[in-house]
Amino acid sequence: MSLNKVILVGRLGADPEIRYTLDGKPVASFRIATNEVIVKNGQKEVLTEWHRIVAFGRLAEICGEYLSKGTQVLIEGKLRTRKYEDRQGIQRFVTEIIAQNMRILERKGISQTQNITTSKEDTLAPKESLELEDTENLEPALIEEEDIPF
Repeated sequence: MSLNKVILVGRLGADPEIRYTLDGKPVASFRIATNEVIVKNGQKEVLTEWHRIVAFGRLAEICGEYLSKGTQVLIEGKLRTRKYEDRQGIQRFVTEIIAQNMRILERKGISQTQNITTSKEDTLAPKESLELEDTENLEPALIEEEDIPF
């Protein structure tokens, strides 16, 4: 048995970037920072680690709508390493977290309870869309601006 699961709590370093695949499926990418406090030579030091997050499908749309720089989020997903060729023709590798669940924890000092979950694993290519378990309750037409707590 094997398991590929990542759980992170951190803050966005910038607003999510939304792109679309050739077949029109949304892809959101953003980075979050996590901090760790260590004691080195009697002094506290904060270590910051940056994580690349990628979301697909409806979850990508929601990330684009509701997340912004500084938002604290909980991300659940899996690690994916992919290879690409840069402009100079050099092969590069990048490791990303493919988001399967996103929860807004805090935005502009207001605590949140919004939870967005995907229902199936992205088992083929990272460009394939992830489906949501309950899209009925997540459609923008059903969420009035007054209902959003932030």
